[in-house]
Amino acid sequence: MIEQLFGSKTRVMLLRLFLNNPEKFYYVRELTRNLNTHLNSIRRELDNLQKIGIIKFYTKTDLEREIEKKIKDNKKYYKLNNDFMFISELTSLLNKAHIVLDKTLVKRVENLGEVKFFLLSGIFVGWVGAPVDILAVGTINRNKLKNLVSNFEKELGKSINYTIMTKSEFQYRYNITDRFLYDLLGGKNMILVDSILYKLKKSN
Repeated sequence: MIEQLFGSKTRVMLLRLFLNNPEKFYYVRELTRNLNTHLNSIRRELDNLQKIGIIKFYTKTDLEREIEKKIKDNKKYYKLNNDFMFISELTSLLNKAHIVLDKTLVKRVENLGEVKFFLLSGIFVGWVGAPVDILAVGTINRNKLKNLVSNFEKELGKSINYTIMTKSEFQYRYNITDRFLYDLLGGKNMILVDSILYKLKKSN
């Protein structure tokens, strides 16, 4: 669905990468490696995004002027156009759509162990100042969670911060109105699994 809305899978991946890394310059073959996509598809979609005005094209001279230092290579670079008026809306839409449309995500989360609560925030919902991007509560397989986070990082092109709590720690921190937890729960988030929070709310 999201590919149909934006034209192609390659365009969606490029958009997500540029939007989540607004200050980074990319060259074509770097994008091909990072996204594991054909060179011609990358070039075609870069041209489309440039025409729309979402990204900017930089020659060696342009880049040297921008970063105020000399560079050795003569590659062509691309960067997000931070003046594009719909940047925040596009970022939020793409990241939320990725989560909502991924039918296997909840199942993958449940396979992390005995998961009592799982929350996505921060980069996933467009909250820049979020305490953390992921909160996982329960008896969690740390290696499986690390792999899931690595997949997210590859797809979003950005590092992800996550926190793991046991059920008892979550309950304790909720009952003492722990600031970290209450800030996270009170801000923008998406809860994928919950067999604990709603019970705590009912009992208080």
